[in-house]
Amino acid sequence: MKTINIDKKYIGRDSEPDEIEVAQQKGSYLYSRRGKKYVDFVMGWCVGSFGWDNENIKKKIQNFKGPDYVSPHQLYKPWVEYARELESLAPKKLKKSFRSTGGTESVEIALQAAMSFTERQKFISLEDGYHGDSICTRSIGSPEYGKWYKNHFSAYRIKPPLDEKSAERVALRLKKRDIAALIMEPVICNRGAMVPSQNFFDIIQEACKKSGTVLIIDEVATGFGRTGKMFACEHFHLQPDILTLGKAITGGFAPMGAVLMSDELSQAMRYETSYYSTYGWHPRSVEAALATLSYYSENRDFLETNTQEMGHYIVDQMSQMDFKEEPRFSYLGLAIGVSFEDEDYGEKIVDKAKEEGLILSEGEQGFTMFPALNIDLATVDEGLEILRRSL
Repeated sequence: MKTINIDKKYIGRDSEPDEIEVAQQKGSYLYSRRGKKYVDFVMGWCVGSFGWDNENIKKKIQNFKGPDYVSPHQLYKPWVEYARELESLAPKKLKKSFRSTGGTESVEIALQAAMSFTERQKFISLEDGYHGDSICTRSIGSPEYGKWYKNHFSAYRIKPPLDEKSAERVALRLKKRDIAALIMEPVICNRGAMVPSQNFFDIIQEACKKSGTVLIIDEVATGFGRTGKMFACEHFHLQPDILTLGKAITGGFAPMGAVLMSDELSQAMRYETSYYSTYGWHPRSVEAALATLSYYSENRDFLETNTQEMGHYIVDQMSQMDFKEEPRFSYLGLAIGVSFEDEDYGEKIVDKAKEEGLILSEGEQGFTMFPALNIDLATVDEGLEILRRSL
């Protein structure tokens, strides 16, 4: 029996599985069980940011000799080492790290901290933003979600474009001083890598400060160099109260997430909220996270330069392609979105590209790309040539 048929019988999913049965991954390539090679321009949606099976990271975690497990109530030196490294790289007022198993739990912790600190229950988020897959995190982003689950959070949602006018509307709403937190990605990946204006961020950051609203910047997808800087919020001179991390945090070698927050907010978690993560920062995951951070730090100049140069190059090359209709590009570094008026056109391109050997992600009225940050020009050109054939 084919794997896809067994999968349908035993694996619960919210949609039909992709028919690619993964056998191996290496660098920016994925190989199916049938031996077909694919250029991967998605990398697990920002998970494999440093290339699949990265040898530098792999060597450092192969001989792990630490404990099988450490209870959250006990001490473990690598936890301290990793938290100290994060603090040295993060925006200046983020001092404390909270352990989590991934992006969804990171956002859950951030929302708990905001409610505990402000003693408020309402939120502001981007309409159709994505912050995770729990009832809490889904209800924060999608207005449709509340139709299915009645116990959802109250959220005022920002409608694009994310410019000065929309920011002024947010600032006006914040004057009621009943919003616990404003949460959003600095680059909105699931909405075609939407990039807000600098004016937008300037206004909402100041409005949050004046109203006592916690500013949560969700960098689960954009953290660790995706946009050409360690954290995407650096592009906009943001000083968030809370930063959420996940995905590329271990380069895909193990599940893990993290939440960074100010000392002041961390105290609210200490006394007002019961926080516990059974598998948050599992010893093997921390080993992978330390190795990943070491790789990033040692290669930071190259990775950041390559990310920005390849992002510009990819968009420039696509702007010269013969799309059926005029494409709209939105990108920062290697978070790239392409959209069209025809909502079905992007889906057709994604399907055809997959047949030809290129993995893209269906996105906001088009498709998105999240290539590895260390991808080379030859691999980029190989992927772009497949895209040209797919048009």
